[in-house]
Amino acid sequence: MKEIPLGRAGHIREAADTVYFLCSPLSDYVTGQVVAASGGVGGGMS
Repeated sequence: MKEIPLGRAGHIREAADTVYFLCSPLSDYVTGQVVAASGGVGGGMS
């Protein structure tokens, strides 16, 4: 847990909420993005 900036493990619901957001009208203006639901792990792109 020390390597996770958020300080805790993620929950399945949090990953599902990210997918739900991207599939909903709330994300209509989001294009061409990579969304990492990672709690801050791996902040850089590889």
